[in-house]
Amino acid sequence: MSRYFATRLFDGDAIREDVTFSVEQGRIVALQEGAEAGDAEQLSGLVVPGFVDTQVNGGGGALFNTDPTVATLRTMMAAHSRYGTTAMLPTLISDSVNVMHEAAEAIAVAIREKVPGIVGVHFEGPHLSGPKKGTHCETRLRPIGAEEMAIYTRKDLGTVSVTLAPELVAVEDIRKLADDGVKVCVGHSNADAVTTQAALQAGACGFTHLYNAMSQLNSRAPGVVGAALADRHSWCGVIADGHHVDPLAMQVAICAKPQGKVMLVTDSMSTIGTDQQSFPFFGRTVYREGDRLTSTTGELAGSALEMITAVRNIHEWCDVSLEEALRMAGRYPAEFAGIDAGVLAPGKAADFVLLDDALEVQGTWIAGSQVFAAAGN
Repeated sequence: MSRYFATRLFDGDAIREDVTFSVEQGRIVALQEGAEAGDAEQLSGLVVPGFVDTQVNGGGGALFNTDPTVATLRTMMAAHSRYGTTAMLPTLISDSVNVMHEAAEAIAVAIREKVPGIVGVHFEGPHLSGPKKGTHCETRLRPIGAEEMAIYTRKDLGTVSVTLAPELVAVEDIRKLADDGVKVCVGHSNADAVTTQAALQAGACGFTHLYNAMSQLNSRAPGVVGAALADRHSWCGVIADGHHVDPLAMQVAICAKPQGKVMLVTDSMSTIGTDQQSFPFFGRTVYREGDRLTSTTGELAGSALEMITAVRNIHEWCDVSLEEALRMAGRYPAEFAGIDAGVLAPGKAADFVLLDDALEVQGTWIAGSQVFAAAGN
């Protein structure tokens, strides 16, 4: 058993002072506010639940599409843990069936081997709209088929999320995926609001990078964005990097959706945790300029965003309290993914992060084991 004393701790609901908590076999077994430190390891700063990233394409110089292996998953997790991520859905963007099989097998092995932080997979495509494909490779887009359905409904992949364009996928297939436990998300779609609402009624439960690569909200044509903002039950991911979505548009989403239904995602690429300035991508090159990634064909190509930066941005830009920003990075995406994360309480997973006063990550723990320590810690 390990014991810790946190000068401040955010448990997922509120910030508490002088908290002692004990961890055994990867779980919190006791938590007491106002306790003496005693022989507990002192954590000076703010302890918060670990962040859950449901859309992450790469990190540490590795990209899941390029090398869909367990080694890549370990590299991605190590890179993102430096920025507070303790659980992720590694994301495969539109690719061939063979690459999808390889990715699924890597995820299955990682989960079987209990690779820290790997809790499922996000297939972003390939059943997407050509006009709204963004940086996805058009030659990889295609209708849903039996092989893809078999991959999505495997039972050894943890949480499976699938982003699709509902105008291109039959309602019956959306219902089948949802009934099988798949988290169906609408994205890269040019659908009208009626088609989007039909997908929601069939079991779709989320929207991938809200506002980006989807039909917009107009007074006489609400589009995917209008359907997303009006729906009370679905989750919306937002990329809070200042490039994908204007802060005011993020505020609109936060005001429109019920509390708990807007969550932070990074959509990050291989640059995380590196000084990488460019990388090959489906016959093109993606270049980094500051914190912006752009393909040679001109469009945004994922992001160079980390979760802790997203927390700071949404807190500073959108009149969101620190507690709510932390929930948007931990509790809400955990609820979307259906995983045990985002809350620090007895019986819960000991996935936590130590932040300093500047909201910089000083340490990261997954299942009670420290996986990152900043210099000097």
